[in-house]
Amino acid sequence: MSPKKYSKKTAKKIHLNRRKNYFFRRKVVLAILIIALIGTGLYLKQSISYYYALYFNKFTHKKLHNSETETLRIQKILSNNLDKTYGFDISHYQNKEDIKWDSLSIGNKTIPLEFVVMRATMGDRSADKHFSEFWELAKKHNLIRGAYHFYRADEDPVIQANNFLENVKLESGDLPPILDIEKIPKRKTNKKLIEDLKTWCKIIEETYGEKPIIYTYYHYYKDLLKGEFDNYPLWLANYNDVPAPSPEGEWNFWQFSENGIVHGINTKVDLDIYNGSLWSLKRLTLD
Repeated sequence: MSPKKYSKKTAKKIHLNRRKNYFFRRKVVLAILIIALIGTGLYLKQSISYYYALYFNKFTHKKLHNSETETLRIQKILSNNLDKTYGFDISHYQNKEDIKWDSLSIGNKTIPLEFVVMRATMGDRSADKHFSEFWELAKKHNLIRGAYHFYRADEDPVIQANNFLENVKLESGDLPPILDIEKIPKRKTNKKLIEDLKTWCKIIEETYGEKPIIYTYYHYYKDLLKGEFDNYPLWLANYNDVPAPSPEGEWNFWQFSENGIVHGINTKVDLDIYNGSLWSLKRLTLD
């Protein structure tokens, strides 16, 4: 059979079609390769990040120590509260480099830390310099977050409340706002202090629809606040050798040490117990 002959015009058209098909097939293959590479990259992202951190962003744990008395006291508290939920609180005293967020635990690495509370604002104008960064890192690592305002007893409660609201944007799953009061006023009476604290709480409660958590030392609460904030969640600091922060049994959170040694943090931090299970703690968070 003799080969089929084409006119020059037809041959050119066939050549152009073949050329188009050739380049189209190349583009399809290239697109498939790009999609495969992207998919492989996403699949291996966690492993790549792990090995990058392993070789280029190493975290060396410092050997921190407490006195024998403090070590025994902390061990006793941990062993007596294994059914509770543990957390820690931080501020600008800790640096980003001090914390390895994905491996936080206490009790020889047997007890995970489930929540973190961090200082957000102080007084009527100041804000903690590390708050925004720590706030995002805590969310990234699935920790229940809490933000507190350090109340300055002689300053205006309305301005202080607005300072907190301007700097903190709580989300669903975060703890209610926290009011840290631990100083005695120098230019106000104790009665006026209580009025001002209630003003601060009212503004915050109207904004979030939840009562703020009150943080203070046990004796401060007993001497000044008891009976004034009975319907508010209570977070007490007590570093003594006691089975609970309050002998009356009134507490939601207990800051039981300011010398906490945490696997994953290269400075000592404040350690906290929530008086309940993780499920119960999640019920306390904002909707």
